[in-house]
Amino acid sequence: MSRTFKLGVLAAAVMAVAPAAQAFEAGDFIVRAGAVHVAPDDSSEVITVGSVAALGADARVAVDSNTQLGLRGTYMFTSNLGLGVLAATPFKHNISGAGDIAALGDIGETKHLPPTITLQYYPMKSSSAVQPYAGVGVNYTTFFEEKTVLGELDLDDSVGVAVEFGVDYMLSEQFGLNAAVWWADINTDAQVTLADGVTKTDKFEVEIDPMVYMVGFTYKF
Repeated sequence: MSRTFKLGVLAAAVMAVAPAAQAFEAGDFIVRAGAVHVAPDDSSEVITVGSVAALGADARVAVDSNTQLGLRGTYMFTSNLGLGVLAATPFKHNISGAGDIAALGDIGETKHLPPTITLQYYPMKSSSAVQPYAGVGVNYTTFFEEKTVLGELDLDDSVGVAVEFGVDYMLSEQFGLNAAVWWADINTDAQVTLADGVTKTDKFEVEIDPMVYMVGFTYKF
């Protein structure tokens, strides 16, 4: 029996009894932190006053993108199933005129918080360093500090479906890299009280429906 063969048998035996490095297991708590970018795929109804398109037949608004610090937590019920929560520092979006009022440029701004809860599925074995996952859940978006040069702006909160896809690459037993993307159904009813303090626009729907992107780090407890 050659020395090489003996070493091969010994190595195989060691690998057989050595515990495999586990990525995610039942009872694990996973924290992910990084940069979150919200990119609205927005559209809005025509702004009317008393059902009349007083600002133009195609007077609408648009919402720009914003990047903030994101923090996410996941609790693993099993090695394949977890519950994830997304939180972030407040996003700030400029609101601009669109259509017939596009020439006005920025006409307002708002901040929002979009906490999102998803049930996540991890298809790979826990021994894999690469852990893709998919999730579906609920997004709740609350708007605050709304402002507009037209007068006063009010935006209703939103509840909608959220879908996510992501992947962790574990560099060690506890530390790894993460990338993820979400789509969220965010719609809000907006109303503007004009500068005279009396005249109000009719409520008009603004569909924000953003794609949300995050890159950052993963830490497993």
